[in-house]
Amino acid sequence: MVVCRCIFSRAGWDADNTPSPNSSMTTKEHQEYWRKVNCQLKPVKLLFDIPSSRIAEDCFSKYVMYQVFIIKSGSFDCNKVFIERRYSDFERLHRSLWRDFKEEMEEITFPKKRLTGNFTEEMINERKLAFRDYLGSLYSIKCIQRSKQFIDFFTRAQLVEAYGCLRGGQYTKALEILLKTLPLQEKLTQHSASLIVPSLCAILVCHKDLENFLDAHEVGEKALALLQKHSRHKYYIPLLEAMIALAYVLGKDFVFLQEKLEESKVKKDQSKVLTLKELAVKEYVR
Repeated sequence: MVVCRCIFSRAGWDADNTPSPNSSMTTKEHQEYWRKVNCQLKPVKLLFDIPSSRIAEDCFSKYVMYQVFIIKSGSFDCNKVFIERRYSDFERLHRSLWRDFKEEMEEITFPKKRLTGNFTEEMINERKLAFRDYLGSLYSIKCIQRSKQFIDFFTRAQLVEAYGCLRGGQYTKALEILLKTLPLQEKLTQHSASLIVPSLCAILVCHKDLENFLDAHEVGEKALALLQKHSRHKYYIPLLEAMIALAYVLGKDFVFLQEKLEESKVKKDQSKVLTLKELAVKEYVR
């Protein structure tokens, strides 16, 4: 038994890939290892903060835009992201969620609309606290936290703009918006990481059309890793085809990708498969 353990384990590591008591790792290396393990095991929770706001105007109305920060709790979040939303956006979210989660939301209070005094400093500060608590209450309910409505509240507006730019050939602008929105999507979709695959593929398409082939290949590898257990996903075959083309351009080996593609096409049993770009431009069509 000891012989087998030595054969299949790295030196200084137990068979379950944890450091053995006799490991040559330093104390600092041990601490770093267990820090990473703990981070992987702990479910990452999000906090919401609304530290600031601004009064905006358009041709028809005057309104307050609230700056909503989404922060990972339990560790230093070096990638703090924020969005701006107005009262009507929160109201639309509440109505949409109420239709599907009325029972779960019975104890949640939504800030009431007022006819006057909406632009006083006191009212704006009161609303900032109320909306912060409102989002926190929604997030505490797992079925709402994972709902399309909740995720869309934070990301849909940006993605609609990004995909509009992509369809219009404005790849630099589309890429800028997608890269800015991706960290937010990653935070909101921890329960199902494959949900960010369409955005990763759109980023790949932008990089490819801008001839950033190395960047395109890198993001494609990330997307493929997320689809390892989802070979029937609609993006899987187009992504494999795109990655084979990129590997050819970059002089990388693509035999394994080709094998996976042929295997998947047999299982898929469909005559016409859209290219990755054709698939991407169909997203978020108004």
